[in-house]
Amino acid sequence: MMKMLVRSAVMIAAVAGSAAAQPMTMPGMAGGSSAADQEFAAGMTKMNNGMAGAPMTGNTDQDFVAMMIPHHQGAVDMAKTELKYGKDPELLALSREIIAAQDKEIAQMKRWQALHKPKS
Repeated sequence: MMKMLVRSAVMIAAVAGSAAAQPMTMPGMAGGSSAADQEFAAGMTKMNNGMAGAPMTGNTDQDFVAMMIPHHQGAVDMAKTELKYGKDPELLALSREIIAAQDKEIAQMKRWQALHKPKS
């Protein structure tokens, strides 16, 4: 399980690094003019910048958490946008579940970081 999480983190880092080096262009988002489209785009930019800007320490555990916190926060931000503008009851319920789950995991990762500060 841990190996799978580490591989996922490495893949996320690679994607985030390439995303940070290129302008944000995703199908359907280039000309999005609704308030929701703008919030989604801003949230994704914030998430990608946070992930790409996470310090790489060479400690897989530290690096994983440093990248996953902004990733999870991006999910929370997108779910809040869905709650604000969305209409589908199933997706609104899913958004509330995502917020609850991701907030809990963000708190867990921040607690882990506080207990495992890198040695200077």
